[in-house]
Amino acid sequence: MASNQNDAVPLHSINDNLGDDELRAVLTRLENQKDKEVFGLVCKRWLYIQSTERKKLCVRAGPHMLGRIAARFIRLRELDLSQSVSRSFYPGVTDSDLEVIATSFSCLRILNLHSCKGITDKGLAAIGSNLSSLRSLDVSYCRKITDKGLLAVAEGCRDLRTLHLAGCRFASDSLMKALSNNCRNVEELGLQGCTNITNAGLSVLVKGCRKIKHLDVNKCSSIDDIGISCVSEACSLTLKTLKLLDCYKVGDDSILSLANYCKGLETLVIGGCRNISDESMKSLAAACSGSLKKLRMDWCLNITDSSLDCILSKCRKLEVLDIGCCEEVTDAAFQQLGSENFMLGLKILKVSNCPKITIEGLKKLLKSCEYLEYLDVRSCPLITKAGCEEAGIQFPESWKINFTGNLAEPDVLH
Repeated sequence: MASNQNDAVPLHSINDNLGDDELRAVLTRLENQKDKEVFGLVCKRWLYIQSTERKKLCVRAGPHMLGRIAARFIRLRELDLSQSVSRSFYPGVTDSDLEVIATSFSCLRILNLHSCKGITDKGLAAIGSNLSSLRSLDVSYCRKITDKGLLAVAEGCRDLRTLHLAGCRFASDSLMKALSNNCRNVEELGLQGCTNITNAGLSVLVKGCRKIKHLDVNKCSSIDDIGISCVSEACSLTLKTLKLLDCYKVGDDSILSLANYCKGLETLVIGGCRNISDESMKSLAAACSGSLKKLRMDWCLNITDSSLDCILSKCRKLEVLDIGCCEEVTDAAFQQLGSENFMLGLKILKVSNCPKITIEGLKKLLKSCEYLEYLDVRSCPLITKAGCEEAGIQFPESWKINFTGNLAEPDVLH
């Protein structure tokens, strides 16, 4: 007897044929974040798969909601609770929130608490006691925390690689000693404005932490050549970025030490270091000619044409240069520029408040800077928009030229 063509054919759902591992494999192959979000809208099972595979989350939540989030996103590795410096919600992140995070997010590796002004040492102690696998912590501008809480983190989170403490004025040399003893894999350390950190602290830090790649001691007014020389010698094989903005005690000995030991240095910020002179910068240019990419030396009042000429001629990989307020720099610094065989890779150039640079010097610069994206000539009395037009200078449309301060500055060297 012939089968009835209308007999029902059993239908199989994709959920019947694909297990959790297969669905996770599909999810991992979605490159677009929006597609990953849509994946979770198919059904509850797919939403669960998406939730358990999520690695990063930015939230605003209290203790109860954080507990629910932890139950849903069981493999979360990065949690961002940071707040705006100027605008924060009340009451913000509290110690109770940190206690939930510490006990519920067992896979957490990265925690951002930037500007969470409500947290104290109690919350940090919970982090140190429970999140031993934490690798990155940002507590910048959490102004209530002290060495007590930070020491708990240093002693409990021994695999820490990144620590940002900008604006934490109570951090001291005791923390540097704890990091040296316990967190020897630290690669990135932000200490901007930690004025209680001294040469002794940096010296003891690098006895144990010799893998530091990025060190920010901007506005650490107690630091001088002794501390920086210790860092450059101990971290000679790894140091890539050093920020010394407004460290007014830093001078030529620091730069010479960097030239001797850190030949792979890529970013150097020495703005406001007024004791630095031409001779040390020439040594640095020669030593780091194949690596230096970003250099900020605004308000280095002893810098003249000779060192700038050396930097431009030797550091061909330089992409960002700030010589603002270097009042002794003249057109002579650019005497080698302008020829077809002398091209620079500069993308950002800031020469604001340089009263001796003229349009003629600017012409030479522009001929050698075909990749330039941003040029700051504010408060240069001999370089004006009208003067450039009169001289027949035609800037490419893609360039941003800041004559009067009406353009936003690129945030690359802060």
